[in-house]
Amino acid sequence: MRSPPNASKQRKPIEMSLGALAAWRWPAIVIGAAMLASAGRAAAQQPAVQRGLTFVRVHCAQCHSIDTASESPLKIAPPFRDLHRKYPIETLRRPLSEGIIANHPTMPQFRLEADQVNDVIAFMQSLQR
Repeated sequence: MRSPPNASKQRKPIEMSLGALAAWRWPAIVIGAAMLASAGRAAAQQPAVQRGLTFVRVHCAQCHSIDTASESPLKIAPPFRDLHRKYPIETLRRPLSEGIIANHPTMPQFRLEADQVNDVIAFMQSLQR
């Protein structure tokens, strides 16, 4: 077996002064801490947001836009990303649990269970970010 052609060459270690290392240490710590904190928040809410997305895909996406960019398939159905402009999202808890009555006949009446309401609210709040 042959050795690779550059096997005889040794790599030189990167030299950096202690002052240069210290200068990079604090920004790296701050950035790392911020990333961990935001990942922790996202992980804490991610399951509810995902369940809410699954629910609205099955029950709402036929008429409403459920993403951050597309138009609603039914023109009179508001995109979910815009609902917070008309109503504070938290105020939708009661109508979701008791049944929403809309101004147009194509909107079905439905009542969600408490855990479904929490998931749908979490999903709608995720659209505001």
